[in-house]
Amino acid sequence: MNNNYDYDFIIIGSGFGGSVSACRLSEKGYRVLVVEQGRRWTPENLPKTNWKFWDYLWRPVAGLKGFLSLRLFRHVMILHGNAVGGGSITYAQTLLVPPDSVWREGNWAGLDNWEEVMPEHYARAKQMLGVTRNRRPALADEKLRDMARVAGVEDSFYYTDVGVFFGDDNDAQGTEYPDPYFDGEGPARNSCIACGGCMVGCPYNAKNTLDKNYLYLAERRGAEVRAETQVVDVKPLGSTDGADGYEVITVPTFARGHKPETRITAQQVIVSGSSLGTQELLFKLKDKGSLPNISDDLGNRVRTNSESILGVRYPGTHEDLSKGIAIGSGIYIDQHTHIEAVRYPDGSNLLSSLLTVLTGGRPGPVRILYWLGAVLRLLIKRPIAGFRSLLPWRFSRETVIFLVMQTIEGHINMRWQRPWYWPFSKTLTSHGDRIPTFIPEANAFTRKAAEATGGVGLSSFSEISFNVPMTAHCMGGCAMADSPNRGVIDAQNRVFNYKNLYVVDGSMLSANLGVNPSLTITALAERAMSFIPPKNAIAVESEATEEAPAGLK
Repeated sequence: MNNNYDYDFIIIGSGFGGSVSACRLSEKGYRVLVVEQGRRWTPENLPKTNWKFWDYLWRPVAGLKGFLSLRLFRHVMILHGNAVGGGSITYAQTLLVPPDSVWREGNWAGLDNWEEVMPEHYARAKQMLGVTRNRRPALADEKLRDMARVAGVEDSFYYTDVGVFFGDDNDAQGTEYPDPYFDGEGPARNSCIACGGCMVGCPYNAKNTLDKNYLYLAERRGAEVRAETQVVDVKPLGSTDGADGYEVITVPTFARGHKPETRITAQQVIVSGSSLGTQELLFKLKDKGSLPNISDDLGNRVRTNSESILGVRYPGTHEDLSKGIAIGSGIYIDQHTHIEAVRYPDGSNLLSSLLTVLTGGRPGPVRILYWLGAVLRLLIKRPIAGFRSLLPWRFSRETVIFLVMQTIEGHINMRWQRPWYWPFSKTLTSHGDRIPTFIPEANAFTRKAAEATGGVGLSSFSEISFNVPMTAHCMGGCAMADSPNRGVIDAQNRVFNYKNLYVVDGSMLSANLGVNPSLTITALAERAMSFIPPKNAIAVESEATEEAPAGLK
């Protein structure tokens, strides 16, 4: 490895793909730099509730420096994270293995003997992320069990596997323990207090975010993390295919006006900016000519887990549904449809504006009329409960949110274009057939569950007002495939048409998983890093080649 480079590897992004890469590469002796546009979060600077929206939502141009981004496209509203540790800061740490059928679908089918290969990588990912069964079941989980009983699917009810430290059941919740995961090499941890605050950022040191495992160990082993730093260009040095390495240009994320540029060089680059972030960066680099040979398949087959977000609210209840962990339990209402019970902590009611009265009807503009009818009927039949259900106050205490996911195939495509409403610059735009704006089976379950338990059913407001579903699980767009005609990366995560350039994040996924994707991204990142040999092995091999007789080289 040429020591004239600033680093052996530059990793763009510090989510599940980036953090795994940083940890494994630093273990193998490489000089690693992780560039992250988001902030580094600590218990001291995390927002107390999501009403502190300037520290919760991400929109730097508007002065919002939080960690949750909401992006509305023509086909879907996408929620994703930006932080040191990526989406792990705001995700619900639900870590599930998808059904084996996902490996037989999409463009990655046949690229490996997935069903035999992946269990090893899942096991390693689970160990690193501290996966365990939920040991803080709470009222919202019991509500979901009651609803499953009403729907005749109680046998499918389960408590989630999660990345949370629960400690010893004999100790008080919140007790501090020395590192329980990495033989003392990791940080001390505190046991979960079941506050429900996982998705606002855990201030109690119980959630197994990436800055407490993969990224923490990477930094201990010499990896450098530059936070609040945005990558604006990646260009090959010398050979146009990247064989001679790359220069990476960065700017301060939150700088106003002129943004000073910093040039960094590396032999190899890994792009791990999340599905949306990676697509956006690669589209920019392809369009401006820095990496013009990226496959034209870029942006194709972006998946959303065929998700819908629904819920049931109990206006005026004296019970507190906010306690527990963010996603504590789940059920299957049929072979394709998976529902999880979700909650926010007491007082974090900002996202109540994303939900409204449960509405059926046909997708499209006419659905607004169905919504108006649903609101009117509710206010006539249950005026007090109906009025309370429309207000944000006490939302987190009174609501069980449903995260609905399906394994059914469906996707959109992303393109890099000038939108009609802003012709001055290009941006990501969604194209293709509409994905379902609501799932009839899930709506029927929600309606039946609300009626049986005395609650008010809820739909996503984006479905009603914009005719788009909402998802926290954007996947694909840089699919793994057997050729650049069918994907962007090969079976070892190497970008087609370039050397020393990889994509390792959610954009590599080639099928709807039907479960939360974080564990699968982690396991696939472990697999990707297994193909890269230790640095010393490369040096030894290089020296042997140089010293060998000419006829043996």
